[in-house]
Amino acid sequence: MADASFDVVSKVDRQEVDNALNQAAKELSQRFDFRGTNATIAWAGEEAVTLSADTEERVAAALDVFKEKLVKRGISMKALDADEPQPSGKSYKLSARIQQGIASDKAKQIAKAIRDEGPKGVQAQIQGDQLRVSGKKRDDLQAVQQLLKGKDFEIALQFDNYR
Repeated sequence: MADASFDVVSKVDRQEVDNALNQAAKELSQRFDFRGTNATIAWAGEEAVTLSADTEERVAAALDVFKEKLVKRGISMKALDADEPQPSGKSYKLSARIQQGIASDKAKQIAKAIRDEGPKGVQAQIQGDQLRVSGKKRDDLQAVQQLLKGKDFEIALQFDNYR
């Protein structure tokens, strides 16, 4: 019997983020407390979002609306990296990035946790921006998944290709 394996990835469905962004934009245009504040939210490139409004408080509130929409769509807050509001002329701007993939230092940290605390006979290999975890027993792999869910690596983790 071949080794069982799964991949540890950090992916965000761009379509879900796009839907959340569109819902947030609609709410910003309709809500009474955002009237007259010029609150906007828009894509800024492939993985970044820009929010702007007349006051710092309204930008922060617009970010909260966007976060609420992301949570409703099942996207982890760990995948969103938001900056502090910055004055930009007469308004305030805030940029946020959607994090995709596992950085090499985080991948090493996860692999070390699996090696140190995981069951014997389970290996973790770093493959680009993901990890492949393999072992003889499926029960060991499920134990590794529970171990990773119990730890906070400050990134959103998902498990793919469970074989």
